[in-house]
Order: sequence, then structure tokens, then C-alpha cells
Amino acid sequence: MKKVFFLAISAIIGLASCKNNAPQQEAWVNNALDIASYQLKTTASEIADSAKLPRSIWTGYTTDFLVSQLERDAKSFQDSLWANPSADKLGQRRLCGIYDWTSGFFPGSLWYLYELTGDNELKEQAIKYTNLLNPVRYYKDTHDLGFMINCSYGNALRLAPNDTIKNVLIETADNLCLRFDPKIGCIRSWDFGHWNFPVIIDNMMNLDLLFSASKLTGDNKYREVAITHAQTTLKHHFRPDYTSYHVVSYHNDGTVESQGTHQGKNDASAWSRGQGWAVYGYTACYRETQDTLFLQQAVSIANMIMERVKTEDLIPYWDFDAPAGKDTPRDASAACVTASALLELSTLVPDGQKYFDYAEQQLKSLSGKGYLADKGKNQGYILEHSTGSLPHGSEIDTPLNYADYYYLEAMKRYVDLR
Repeated sequence: MKKVFFLAISAIIGLASCKNNAPQQEAWVNNALDIASYQLKTTASEIADSAKLPRSIWTGYTTDFLVSQLERDAKSFQDSLWANPSADKLGQRRLCGIYDWTSGFFPGSLWYLYELTGDNELKEQAIKYTNLLNPVRYYKDTHDLGFMINCSYGNALRLAPNDTIKNVLIETADNLCLRFDPKIGCIRSWDFGHWNFPVIIDNMMNLDLLFSASKLTGDNKYREVAITHAQTTLKHHFRPDYTSYHVVSYHNDGTVESQGTHQGKNDASAWSRGQGWAVYGYTACYRETQDTLFLQQAVSIANMIMERVKTEDLIPYWDFDAPAGKDTPRDASAACVTASALLELSTLVPDGQKYFDYAEQQLKSLSGKGYLADKGKNQGYILEHSTGSLPHGSEIDTPLNYADYYYLEAMKRYVDLR
């Protein structure tokens, strides 16, 4: 990206601010933010008495459809399928409790939308739903604490800081560090399944919480855990073409037990959202460390994504290796994560304009009729057409709260750069 160009534009805007407090937004951005505000306010009102948070919409599946997408016999995955939801649930809003891995995304979306619009009603709702997660600060049974707390309390610290928020972030980071094994060099992901010590590529997204804790405390122990985890993941999660395995499991001595997938098409495929987690995570690691090894990894993953995604609108299928067809589900959430990462990456490299342009096209696609919900529709979610875990028959072609979150984060980054 031409940094001089953006600096010049910023200077012009600054000089003109006495006449116009903010630059004019593009029409598609204004429309998207207007719809997003309506949807999130509606949702916040409708679930106000539930003490729960929105996650997705209940969807079902047929085994024949899964067979066509996974291109393997149903016997190889039927034992891992989630039961189809009851008929009365289909099409209805799916809520989750505060200990669900996605619980931080709705309050985080409210914070980003408040930041984008200045609407104090959104701020009030953001505070309310963030406070709902306060007990998570004592929770130790998941690696997803970064998603849960950094997306909620982390944004609250930026936009409504107080000492209580700092303490929540630090306590949560301490609990996340308890899952780090120095002999293996990674934070343990799951406590279920057949793996000895599973680490998923998603775990790269939890490192920002540790970097934040180091800055809040002045203690480098959090930062060192984050860097070691990123270095170990870089060594074992990536193939020569820079696609990422979803799950790598380790023996107790740190050697690799297995490399495969849990939510992708097969062990050798490139699960779309996993590739987004990877480019986002290594871009953030470079931002925090200035280690060019992390930047090189982020650039290589970004280039791979831009080469592998063949859809005209740049919204990937649920897996890069899924059979391309009109019935193949997209994953808007993967596009949102990728767009947000590429916008940040565009500011870190000399040829960043290509990453900005790609992310801009993704955001315009997501903000069009194919993905952006109509007001009052889509059970209050902003985006349609994401995929959670197709091999488990879970959340296929449905809105997801983390798609909305990373969409709004990407929109904030886009608006700042414009």
C-alpha cells in the first residue's frame, strides 16, 4: 500500500475537520452499517431476558448432501455427526451460554458498531453483554478464552477503559497460560477426542490476549508463551504450499503425533476458515513482535489464499478443496477473517495495495444482496451464508456470530484506511 498516499489523505481530512468532522463514507458502507445497527439492536432487545447470547440459526442436513461434499462414504464420518435439530428449532435463532467458545463475539460486535457509528445505545448494549461474561475470568477449561474475553472485554478496554476490565483480561490470560506446555511449546486446544495433545490453527487467534496482558502488566511471560506457541505452530501446522492443517497433535516429548482435520474436508485439504485464522494470527504476531519470520509467513499464507480462492465474489467455499458447485456452501466467516487480516497486512508491506484491494472486494461482496441480510430478517444477524463444521452436520449455510464480528472489525479497519 502506498503509505504516503494514506498519510496525505489523513492530513487533508485533519485540515478540513473544522468544516466536516468526518469524511464522507461510501454509500455501500453506510448501507451496511445502517443494516448492522438495526439487526444488532433488534437482537439485543429480543434476547434481553435470556441471559444468553446469539450464536447462529438452527439448520439441518441430509447424509447424502454431506457425502457429496466430503466425497467419502458416510460410514467414515457418521459417528461424528451431530443430531439434526428438532423441527420446531429449524430456522430459529440459536443461543449460547457464556462458556460457549463464541460468547464474546456478540458483545464485541456491539463495541465495533458503536465505534463505527457513535451510537450510545449500542455502547449501552455492549457494556451489558460484556458484563454478562464476567464469570469467564475464572474459567480454565478451554483455549478459546481469547475469543471469549479479548473480543468483548478487550474492545471494552479500548472504548470504555477501567481497572476492572484490565483485571479481567489479566486473570483470563493467566488461565490461558495454564494450558501451555513448555516441553511441547504450545497451548493445548481441546480436552476431548482421541488426540494426546491437540493444537488447532484457531489457537493463533488467542495470542492477542497474551500480548495485551504483557502490555498491561509489563510482564513478558505472556508474550513469551504467545511467541513460542506461534513458532511451534509455524514449524508443524503448514504444508510446503503454506496451507494449514487444522489439528496437529503432539506426543508428550514434543514430537508430532498426527496432522489432520476436524472440520475440513479431509486431512490433506485446506479448510477455509483455518486458512483465515492462520493469516490473521501471523499478521498479528508480526505487529506485536516485528519478527520478520512471522511477516513472511503471513505474506505467504495471504498469497496462497488469493491464488486458491476461485469464486468470482472471493467468498470461499467451506473448504478450498470442496467440490465446486452451485450447492457447495460458502463460508462468509472465512472471508471476514481473511479480509480483516489482509487490511492489517496491507499496512505492513511495500506491496500492500494488492491486499487492500482484495479485502475491499471481499467486503463489497459481503455487503451486497447475496450476503448482507435485509432489515428484520435473518434472525437479527448481519450476514448470511457461513459454515461452522460441515463434517459434523453443524451450522451449515447459516449466519454465525463470528462472521458478523470479523465483518465489523474489517469494516472498521477499512474505514480507517479510507
